[in-house]
Amino acid sequence: MNIYLTSGTFDFLQKIKEKHPSETMVLMQNNETSVLLHETPKKTVFGAPRSYQVLESLGNLVQAGFASMRHIPVTDEERPVFEHRFKNKESIFQALSGFIALRVLRPVKSNTYIIFTLWNSEKSYKEWEDSKAHENLFNNLASESLQAQMFMGKSYVSSYYLPSEEKDE
Repeated sequence: MNIYLTSGTFDFLQKIKEKHPSETMVLMQNNETSVLLHETPKKTVFGAPRSYQVLESLGNLVQAGFASMRHIPVTDEERPVFEHRFKNKESIFQALSGFIALRVLRPVKSNTYIIFTLWNSEKSYKEWEDSKAHENLFNNLASESLQAQMFMGKSYVSSYYLPSEEKDE
């Protein structure tokens, strides 16, 4: 399975999504940008996307809620170690209130992995961020010795709101 990301204005991305109703697409926005995510085993409909392979998948992508993308630049030598760290973490997420979906994404043409999580609300995401499970999974990634060895730079988080799909009757 692959995930492709593209950015643009909300209206433009919404038209792309509406043009391909049978595809799994999630339209997200924040105060700075809009992003359209396309999950597919085949080629994407986007012209020039950022491309990722899905390493781990849990839950179904839906068009509602709150999404977080943790971008983590990893050195080539440390990719296998990093990937092993995020394998089989389903049990951590399954017990979380408000959790909808997880995708661990390996970059095709860059060094920045993405840990994508989807929540039913920003409140649920914040509760996860403050949890011991989150600390165990992410905080020791911030240690200076590990940063120097494994990462090509600091990780950062992008958060988005997903407008729900409401059909006019």
